[in-house]
Amino acid sequence: SLSRHHVFSKGDVCNPRLLNHIFSSKNIDVIFHLAAKTHVEASFESPSTFQQVNIEGTRVLLGAAHQARHQPQRFIYISTDEVYGASLHEVFDESSPVRPSNPYAATKAAAEYLVRSYWDQYKFPIIITRSNNIYGPRQYTEKVIPRFLTLLQMDKKCTIQGTLPKSRHFLFVSDAINAFLLLLEKGIVGEIYNVGTSCEIPIMQLARELVRMVKKVPESEVNDWLEFVPDRPRVDLRYPIKCEKLQQLGWRAEVSWTEGIRQTVKWYRDNPDFWSDISEDQPPIRREFENAATTVVPISSES
Repeated sequence: SLSRHHVFSKGDVCNPRLLNHIFSSKNIDVIFHLAAKTHVEASFESPSTFQQVNIEGTRVLLGAAHQARHQPQRFIYISTDEVYGASLHEVFDESSPVRPSNPYAATKAAAEYLVRSYWDQYKFPIIITRSNNIYGPRQYTEKVIPRFLTLLQMDKKCTIQGTLPKSRHFLFVSDAINAFLLLLEKGIVGEIYNVGTSCEIPIMQLARELVRMVKKVPESEVNDWLEFVPDRPRVDLRYPIKCEKLQQLGWRAEVSWTEGIRQTVKWYRDNPDFWSDISEDQPPIRREFENAATTVVPISSES
């Protein structure tokens, strides 16, 4: 429940009337812009939806924030490591070229350029973050960890896509939040900050680990809970980033993989019906963009 100091407005980030009303009726000091469609596979199937929410939504929100009579002190745009494209050996820093390789990443990169333009033209106080995969309790079931956990709870196998050894860097949600709050306090306006972790887990290892934790089967039976399916379109193998720039401000990822995944597995075990729309024949992402998608925009509390 929200305290009396907070107002929750549910609406479409692409709706200028709503956003202009919010900015004219509340004195908003800080915007964290996280509203986005993020599923890579779906972005190939429905690129226009991703363009609408991720690019047009950012344009509308920037416009409303910039025109507000009470000028915001920070506009923090949460982007993704995927704007760099894939790498086998190179580790990306904030000055690395942007080479998005799927429609989702392309829309996030385009939105970044929009955000940067408001700094270049108006000195509007923006900060951009590019973060690794964030995981933890309450994550929607389209993402790999909650999807595997939900499938296992339904006595279904973890589906591994393709044969190439993909891996992802995983950052626990509380570490990500601490990074965002530190950048709000100490980040330099106009700058980009990577939010990264050294915790790189191959997807196959992830699946096997979750099988052991959820099913508690002997090692000889772990592979019985894995199923290999055709690869989804052109998914990059890995996105390694370095984040010395953020670490120089005093940030460190503090939650170990062992502790983070323990908390996550426990939450999904204790809340099996929180996301109740996952099914084998209609995964939630399909239902999401078949319906008219509504983006939930959390607006910061009144000052």
